[in-house]
Amino acid sequence: MAGMMGVPAVRAQQPMSAIGYLSVGSPETDNIPGRLGAFRRGLGEAGYVEGQSIAIEYRWAEGQYDRLPALAADLVHRGVAVIVAQNNTTALAAQGATSTLPIVCTVGGDPVQMGLVASFNRPGGNITGVAIQTAELMGKRLEFLHELLPAATIVAVLVNPTNPSAEASETNNLQDAAHALGLELHILQASTPNEIEAAFATLVAHRAAGLVVSADTFFTNQRSQIIALAADHAVPAIYVVRFFPAAGGLMSYGPDYADSYRQMGLYTGKILNGASPADLPVQQMVKIELVINLKTSATLGLTVPPSIVARADEVIE
Repeated sequence: MAGMMGVPAVRAQQPMSAIGYLSVGSPETDNIPGRLGAFRRGLGEAGYVEGQSIAIEYRWAEGQYDRLPALAADLVHRGVAVIVAQNNTTALAAQGATSTLPIVCTVGGDPVQMGLVASFNRPGGNITGVAIQTAELMGKRLEFLHELLPAATIVAVLVNPTNPSAEASETNNLQDAAHALGLELHILQASTPNEIEAAFATLVAHRAAGLVVSADTFFTNQRSQIIALAADHAVPAIYVVRFFPAAGGLMSYGPDYADSYRQMGLYTGKILNGASPADLPVQQMVKIELVINLKTSATLGLTVPPSIVARADEVIE
């Protein structure tokens, strides 16, 4: 009897396989709106439950991009089975830390151009995941802003100069779109709360009629400040993800990130079950959502054209 009771005790002492989760953000930013929950759902679809059949080692850079290489190296040192990287910079940091451990990532842009995979259909190495064409969406955000403010001639974009991954491609795409629409574009940079304050002062000095806020974890962390400044200065702004309008921002146009996290979870589970990242095609995200907060537009004294409201996936009233 004692021997039989000893079996589960021995099993319990054997360490579970672990996933390394590498993020430039924090637990709070990665779980809005339900991203980590979606990741766990994807894992569950492949048969893995955190704390029961798999452990997850979390590493958070808290918005400090320069911490990522050391955090990625730490996960490799700990011998995790798979590294999950939630954006361009984390994917590149993970790639820099290992050429053998499987990596599953979500990237904004073309992973072939970034040197992460050989091709979408046959990644060929130790990396696969989900690609979101974020740079192309920047121009579309400007088009929505132009449709909302047809008389405007000057607009601004807020970027984080410490984000090494996306700003050049996003800014170039936005410059092209501004030129096509006949708009003058001012690029404002901020990587601290004080610099965000200063950027809004510059925006007012330039008499910019509207603002595009680029995708960045620091801006996500500072969304309350950005939304409050946009309200204080009566500046219509368009953001990347729905939790900005959900928190009182005017509108957003961007990917359903939760869906990409679910796909990362599913791919992570498939790799734990023996699949090779070299053979798992990079998935391309096609679900893009437009969200409008009509309470905020009313506060700004704006009438959102019916043409925009009709295309909205979600209207907050």
